[in-house]
Amino acid sequence: MRRLSEMQLGLSLASIGKVDEAKKHLKELIDLDPKDVRSYLAYGSVLSDAKDYKEMGLVYDRAVEAIGPVPQRSDWTIFFQRGIAYERQKMWDKAEPSFKKALNLNPDQPQVLNYLGYSWVDMNINLEEGLGMIRKAVDLKPDDGYIVDSLGWAYFRMNRFDDAVVELERAVELMAGDATINDHLGDAYWRVGRKLEAVFQWNQTLALKPEEAEILKIKAKIESGLPPIEAKVPAAAEAGETQPKEVAPDVASGKKS
Repeated sequence: MRRLSEMQLGLSLASIGKVDEAKKHLKELIDLDPKDVRSYLAYGSVLSDAKDYKEMGLVYDRAVEAIGPVPQRSDWTIFFQRGIAYERQKMWDKAEPSFKKALNLNPDQPQVLNYLGYSWVDMNINLEEGLGMIRKAVDLKPDDGYIVDSLGWAYFRMNRFDDAVVELERAVELMAGDATINDHLGDAYWRVGRKLEAVFQWNQTLALKPEEAEILKIKAKIESGLPPIEAKVPAAAEAGETQPKEVAPDVASGKKS
């Protein structure tokens, strides 16, 4: 209980903006007991929120060493978080094996199925297998708006726009206040010719205060719509954030919420 309290103190420090103090506190906890996997998850979550993915990757490398050569089923989250750290650094050669290991340890974990499956679809590789993973994740968590959004956006990336609209409308029903999901639905509406509804969704996205980097892109879409499909534009210029959502780990249980 003492260690759990200390971990929660570190997380609380980060939540009130004392990130450096939180990092120092949680690193000391790891040094005191390098075998306690929960400490790595707590520290890793602070690093993730701070977008310090380089340090996050190193922390989870150390966690994998602490686990040893025979990880347990409950260790899937360590490999999953390490995969995220390296994927965010655009180091897919190091991210993919971690996602696969997490899935090997817990084959029916919807967050892992969603993240790996979507990553494949987004890179235009292993399309059918990736789409199957996302569908399985939706079956396992049908009320998770972020996962349903991943399925809709995967259809969008595969130019299956009618299917994309169906899933993204459901995602918006589940997560009406999420800017990215509303933005995705606007894009899908535009592609199926529902342009007035598309503009409405993009304006709704602005009202939901998206990330600063997305505002100019959304305003451009409101002004001019999406470019023709034939035009070769980077995916990032066509819409907002496309990465699957990351869920903060529950450090007390070692599971994802």
